[in-house]
Amino acid sequence: MTARNPAEPVLEKERAKTKPPSLFNVVLLNDDFTPMEFVVQVLQQFFALEREAATRVMLQVHTEGRGVCGVYPRDVAATKVERVISYARQHQHPLQCVMEENGT
Repeated sequence: MTARNPAEPVLEKERAKTKPPSLFNVVLLNDDFTPMEFVVQVLQQFFALEREAATRVMLQVHTEGRGVCGVYPRDVAATKVERVISYARQHQHPLQCVMEENGT
């Protein structure tokens, strides 16, 4: 065992401070053409909501013009938006889905 020279500086491991990733709300926007049942289906299929919860979000979209489907990291949110829009277009619906930075 070697003795440490008290004059030598001690190197301490610096802890990297990582902050959690920014979160984004995935939001459905109301339109006058997409059927309510299709919106419920999208919420169940892409956001794993039970039928009752999906119906609540759909009604919020219908009455308030928008409804939050979930909160995700940027990449996951972007993927969900892309998939929802693509699915809606495949079924010839103009449903809009966007992501917004979560304020919390």
